[in-house]
Amino acid sequence: MSDATERPADRPVEPDADAWEAACAEDLAAEQARRRAEYGPQQGSAAEELRRLADAVTDKLAAIQLPGALGGTAASSAVGQLLRQAKAAVEPVIERNPDVFDHLAAAGSELLAAYRSVVESSERRWTRDATADDHPGDEAGDPRDDGPAGTERIDLD
Repeated sequence: MSDATERPADRPVEPDADAWEAACAEDLAAEQARRRAEYGPQQGSAAEELRRLADAVTDKLAAIQLPGALGGTAASSAVGQLLRQAKAAVEPVIERNPDVFDHLAAAGSELLAAYRSVVESSERRWTRDATADDHPGDEAGDPRDDGPAGTERIDLD
């Protein structure tokens, strides 16, 4: 009973336990390389972005030359000193709590989404009111509508 697909009993073949993990790691590395090539480097954390912003602002302000040799030099050194002090005050906070800035960025995104939703619903209401005035026969309207927005004159006599 020898079959070409049978394996000899003297050398049992066991599957590689890490084969799936290795294949997934290779696929992930290839996908990350493809995305870096297509989109450029990924953004860092919010703390890293804040550091980069502070460095860019410091460089720009240092490059500004104010009129007057003595006044420009004094103002430039004062601005540089102020920025160094601000960076020295903020840097320990960033080091101790890098996740705080990620949470603040996420909260800012949520606030922006909420504001955007309010503005879009107001715009829909405004445009709906304008089209309802154009078609006076359509009185049904939206059952959720709680009346016109803004002020209403009431005669108390």
